[in-house]
Amino acid sequence: MSQDKIQKVTIIGSGPAGYTAAIYAARANLEPVVFAGGPTLEHPQRVPGGQLMVTTDVENYPGFPEGITGPELMERFQKQAERFNTVIHMENITKVDFSKRPFLLESESGIQVRSETVIISTGATAKWLGVKGEDTYKNRGVSACATCDGAFYKKQDVLVVGGGDTAMEEATYLAKIVNHVTLIHRRDTLRASKVMQERALNNPKISFMWNSAVEEVVGNAKGMTGAVVRNLKTGDSQLVNAQGLFVAIGHTPNTELFQGILETHQGGYLKTIPGSTRTNIEGVFACGDVQDSYYRQAITAAGTGCMAAIDAERWLIEHGE
Repeated sequence: MSQDKIQKVTIIGSGPAGYTAAIYAARANLEPVVFAGGPTLEHPQRVPGGQLMVTTDVENYPGFPEGITGPELMERFQKQAERFNTVIHMENITKVDFSKRPFLLESESGIQVRSETVIISTGATAKWLGVKGEDTYKNRGVSACATCDGAFYKKQDVLVVGGGDTAMEEATYLAKIVNHVTLIHRRDTLRASKVMQERALNNPKISFMWNSAVEEVVGNAKGMTGAVVRNLKTGDSQLVNAQGLFVAIGHTPNTELFQGILETHQGGYLKTIPGSTRTNIEGVFACGDVQDSYYRQAITAAGTGCMAAIDAERWLIEHGE
């Protein structure tokens, strides 16, 4: 990449949002450059392509009636972006200067990019329990997304961990599909909003284990078979049989790079102007899970990626680029 060239569009991050933004920007002859991301010291498991790279079967993405694996879906997104001559670097951006245009970005290998616009699609990282067996049975029983994976557990018993709105939503959603939901919470009261609490508490297919925490996820070669749950008051532990465990203790948006630069919501997600992907800095756009704490789906991320590319193109036209 020429140090003298000023890019029209640079995309930080990949996944459905970043790659869709690249596809749309490339077809608009904006010659986008993508820094797809990768592992960091703080997040050694982070890989280019986002959370779908650690998802096995995806059955709810339109156009794939037979289903598709997460990594294969992301490979197709990437190839489609590259088909239109998108330049992709499999590394992270580590420094940004949005104080003046063209913006200045620097990657971990020292690549410096000057760009008229920037699209941020760095995603969010699910919070996990960090207990024994959790990594072993991820995607073989352990999940952080009921709407993504709930259909795999029809007429089976599952566990949900958490006490906020997300946990209540996951449990209520799962109760429509599975045999029974056991919700495990560290306290004896819920943090969720009143309406969400009542919905879960009044559901006959949802039971509660109060003052409790998962100590270990257990299973066999086929997958998860249960979890060891400890009562935090008595110290007693018991094995709870279940085929699925849904961790619903929140997500952390990957916004460390933009702290103090871009406006965020209370949860750390980037603020965008309603109805658009524009941030508080002119020429900087955000799409996907980095600005979406509510839906967090591949299809919605792809939709906002499309929006970001169109927003960037129109912004460049408005500014005579």
